[in-house]
Amino acid sequence: MHLAYVALGANLADPVAQIAAALVALTQVPQTRLLRASSLYRTAPVGIARQPDFINAVAALETALSPLALLNALFAVEAQFGRRRDFHHAPRTLDLDLLLYDEQLINSPQLQLPHPRMHLRAFVIAPLLEIAPDCRIPGRGQAAAWMPAVSMQHIARLAP
Repeated sequence: MHLAYVALGANLADPVAQIAAALVALTQVPQTRLLRASSLYRTAPVGIARQPDFINAVAALETALSPLALLNALFAVEAQFGRRRDFHHAPRTLDLDLLLYDEQLINSPQLQLPHPRMHLRAFVIAPLLEIAPDCRIPGRGQAAAWMPAVSMQHIARLAP
């Protein structure tokens, strides 16, 4: 079995409900078990400012799927939620990003691991550290060491 971390984000169609439903959907991914999920966080959009704030979380998964098979399963979950890819940084009903898969480094046209910008996003680092405080990002070191780099990004943990 392998340990993977997935970022969840949504800013359309009741994003809090979308993330909650997406966590349930992750429990249905074949050969995969949801180990834990972070709190929900509200963050400003990245790239295109004139859109609703995002709700974000990070989930830890145990999986027997290969990295590419897991990525394809995540795309299938996004499709169930009506995810469209109209343009880069577009508003979305659900975004699932494979952040980490064990300690693997992958750089292919289909998949880059670790996720290439995860260390630069408060909406990834904060929820990741909540569920995995000792997490390491292969090639970048301790995830906690990146908190100062993202400290100017506004992020607010939602009340349970």
